[in-house]
Amino acid sequence: MKTTFQKVVILGYGKVTGEVLQYVYDRREEYGYQVEFIEHEIHPFSITEKICAENRIPFTQITDRKELAAVLDRIAEKTLIVSASNNFLFPASLVEKEHITIINFHNALLPDYPGRNAPTWVIYKGEKETGITWHYVTAGVDEGGIIIQKRCEITEDMKAYELTERLMDLAFEAFRECFADVMTECTEPLPQEFDLARRMYRSKEVPSDGFFTLTDPPVEIYRLLRSVDYGKNEIFPPMRTIVGGREAEILRYRKIPVDKRKDEEGFLYLKLSAGYLLKMKYRF
Repeated sequence: MKTTFQKVVILGYGKVTGEVLQYVYDRREEYGYQVEFIEHEIHPFSITEKICAENRIPFTQITDRKELAAVLDRIAEKTLIVSASNNFLFPASLVEKEHITIINFHNALLPDYPGRNAPTWVIYKGEKETGITWHYVTAGVDEGGIIIQKRCEITEDMKAYELTERLMDLAFEAFRECFADVMTECTEPLPQEFDLARRMYRSKEVPSDGFFTLTDPPVEIYRLLRSVDYGKNEIFPPMRTIVGGREAEILRYRKIPVDKRKDEEGFLYLKLSAGYLLKMKYRF
């Protein structure tokens, strides 16, 4: 295979970034490029740092946005930047450079659900399916031409962390499928068609403003709780409600069969569906 890219720079964190990094490194001799990795958001147990150490890949941590922009701006070679699970917004001055190409992984089916925390919003909105998008980066956020997309089902009990894991698997699968075309510049990107007034989801937005009432339909409460459930990753604060006239935080929740109900202090039960209850542990 031949490519005119002299360098591939990868930005990101987490599982899919590690897989992409290893894949790009393993293909370097086939295409003849150099590989570098930049970690913008530092994680205490970084799989990417381990991969870089084992393979002697140049590894840099740059948390300051202006510093990162300056480092990328100084790239002189023809370079592909792979943004995988990366929250850095590339400045227009970089995107517009002729010798720089940037591709980005987005965890939704663009043009829908642009911005942050897409798995949360598709669950909260009651979507039946979602997916991932690899697209070229332009000056507009999540607006560039679509390279490849893959779809998956959202099951009725799926939590945000479970959906995220599924989307990460799809992202790496799609990356492998489109990599050769990206490197040889043979892709036929699909332009995005969207209303200029489309909603952009921000990192600080919380579904339902983080609050529900016990008179809300239980299925909607359950959907809200699942949409912000990232397991041990506390991306959102605990959801809140009013219990006995006082504001309470929901600590845990479960869908349980009716016959598993126990009268315990600090727990709420709502009828969720035929034969099932929504069990919630709360504290004031």
